[in-house]
Amino acid sequence: MAFITAPYKIKNVETVVKGTDVQVRVFTLAPGETIPWHFHRDSTDYYFVLEGFLSISTREPVLTRKLSIGQRHKITPGTAHLIANGGEEDCRFVLVQGVGAYDWNAAE
Repeated sequence: MAFITAPYKIKNVETVVKGTDVQVRVFTLAPGETIPWHFHRDSTDYYFVLEGFLSISTREPVLTRKLSIGQRHKITPGTAHLIANGGEEDCRFVLVQGVGAYDWNAAE
């Protein structure tokens, strides 16, 4: 798995596990922060909310899902999605990605 520099800035990302076909990170988004529209060719994203409110939007289907502490959501490969802090306090979540090669592709 090649190191890929994120084309966005957020409050914090902590890598917990990083392998060739899976990675686990803890993200913290400050109020108003987003991870722009993107997709992954091979890996599935599994989001688990630890603190605050997480907003996950997709284009096909057109959907915005707002998650709170203890809730989770899955994004399958090829699905364009946008991640945002859905509240007025920091949002912290675990992101498990895999199984498959990691990539980050802008979806304008």
